[in-house]
Amino acid sequence: MLDTVFPRIVGDIGNPRSFDYPVTYAVVSGATPDAIVLGDVRPWVDAFIAAGQGLVAGGCTRLATTCGFLTLLRAEVAAATGVPVVSSALELVPELLAARRSPGILTISAQSLSAAHLAAAGVPLQTPVQGVDGGHFAASILGNKTTLDADASEQEMIAGATALCDAYPEIDVIVLECTNMPPYAAAITAATGREVVSILTALDALQGLGD
Repeated sequence: MLDTVFPRIVGDIGNPRSFDYPVTYAVVSGATPDAIVLGDVRPWVDAFIAAGQGLVAGGCTRLATTCGFLTLLRAEVAAATGVPVVSSALELVPELLAARRSPGILTISAQSLSAAHLAAAGVPLQTPVQGVDGGHFAASILGNKTTLDADASEQEMIAGATALCDAYPEIDVIVLECTNMPPYAAAITAATGREVVSILTALDALQGLGD
């Protein structure tokens, strides 16, 4: 888990009420959203591995991170801990493509989501991407602020998802890169008519709770 103070409303991966099964958290001290999304994740590999090993030693059998940009570290954490690891709904894209779906990605920062992030998750570089850069949601999360306007954030998610679907009408499923976006999934579906998948979808699948 990133080192954060922003509100984690129901649906956010950092809120245990987002799950129908028990979850345990370990915070990686100093790993702020700014450091991970806008900075270099490589210096944090050992810290996330250590946190994962501690969780596994405590009885956890599956691991997740609370930031989609940590998909860059997923393989190393999985290798070091010996359990399945999921970092982002981005990692669902290969399965969606195999099922002949047409995914589009909604991210907290299109400017920061690099070819390396996509490659680490097995996402083709030509996959449509739309960011919510510069808005209230991104400022609150990346700035690690103590306040978050959920209504304003929801409107930004709807605007971003609508722009994505307008630009790429063939999209039939929207993939939420950011693990703080799931609270707005239902509103996005209502506005666009598209299915939405998130980190919660990926974790439910690991738990055997998928369709």
